[in-house]
Amino acid sequence: MAEIPASQVVKLREMTNAGMMDCKKVLIETNGDLGAAVDLLRKRGVATAARKATREANQGAIAACVLTGARTGVLLEVNCESDFVAKNDMFRAFADQVAKVLAENPAADVESLRTDAVARIRENIRVARFKRFEVAGNGLVAAYIHTGAKVGVLVEVGAGKEATVASDDFKQLVRDITLQIAAANPVAVRQEEVDPAVVAKEREIVANSDVIKNKPPQAVAKIIEGKLDKFFKENCLLNQGFVKRNGEISVQEHIATLAKQLGDDIVVRRFLRFQVGEAFSA
Repeated sequence: MAEIPASQVVKLREMTNAGMMDCKKVLIETNGDLGAAVDLLRKRGVATAARKATREANQGAIAACVLTGARTGVLLEVNCESDFVAKNDMFRAFADQVAKVLAENPAADVESLRTDAVARIRENIRVARFKRFEVAGNGLVAAYIHTGAKVGVLVEVGAGKEATVASDDFKQLVRDITLQIAAANPVAVRQEEVDPAVVAKEREIVANSDVIKNKPPQAVAKIIEGKLDKFFKENCLLNQGFVKRNGEISVQEHIATLAKQLGDDIVVRRFLRFQVGEAFSA
């Protein structure tokens, strides 16, 4: 029997919210493979989809800058060694400064700024990642940094007419969408944009889960499609229940209502949601 460190059991529990004994059992069965353990817990119905599985133990903050005119914006993550420094005003000011520099020029060399910050703060600091949005056509970029600066959002929303973009209702919609993304953590704007590999993985997990055991063949397909539909409603921005209305309508329905009111087409083009410590691949 494989010897499983208690720290690994705790990590799996944090990743899945499953019970400690369940976590220990599947880690033994999978010889300590965290990814395989997460999948096994989900197949047994004792864990939800675990995005924390891709997280790393980093401290830091998320910062953003949207330039005047709201047509260009940057979202970035800056890492440091301790949570104490992550909350430091000097560190936060450095992160904000870097965001502004990169919003103005994405090719800017920020190494001198980083070196200066390391000398003043006396802790290793690195710009872990950043992404810049620039609007093409009619639209706005908006950003939101959640309290504590551990989560940040950048979104681009487009419209057909300049008058729509200038309206207060449209601007409020864009702000509300940033809050939606921060709170509900979607993986894509719309269903067809979800990575096919992710969909295939969800389908495989449901197909091998306890929920379809001993079910007649004609029921299995319906169960799988029903579970996938639930997955899309929870993970695709437009399918999600609109948080500001307590989920009474979907985000898409809210956008459609405003678009009709303004006599225009409104489309969420893209978004980013950064959380401190997430593994990231461009």
